Amino acid sequence: SMGTGSVIRAGDVQHMTAGTGVTHSEFNASDSEAIHLLQIWIKPNITGLPPSYQQKTFSAAEKQGRLRLVVSPDGRDGSVTIHQNAYLYASLLDKGHQISHDLAPGRSAFLHVARGAMEINGQRLNAGDSAAITEEERIHLSTDTTAEILLFDLQ
Repeated sequence: SMGTGSVIRAGDVQHMTAGTGVTHSEFNASDSEAIHLLQIWIKPNITGLPPSYQQKTFSAAEKQGRLRLVVSPDGRDGSVTIHQNAYLYASLLDKGHQISHDLAPGRSAFLHVARGAMEINGQRLNAGDSAAITEEERIHLSTDTTAEILLFDLQ
């Protein structure tokens, strides 16, 4: 154990490098409120890293109507830093909103719909659905309801 403890709230991104080993657990501290938590594992591009921990809050306003970078290999734009050539964007979209994301040559994407429903390049996805995107230059996202999404730009 690194001796840390925290409460993760809506909009928070927490990063942990287990590296050479940690003791870790998660639980819902509330007896009355449900929890919706996504635990995502991304294998680092370096082995034997020392354990580390980072947590940041990204407000709804920062994600509203746009793709907000929340995780990156270099911590740009205040994002959480990871040891991998991967970029994670979060977005909150209102009914009728459209956004796009360009993929560089050789990159792919993974989209997860956390809440609501949306279309990605014409394919409908509902809450809990995910899509792997390969061999596309641009991803078009649109919604006829409110939606919360995570978009991974991957090598």
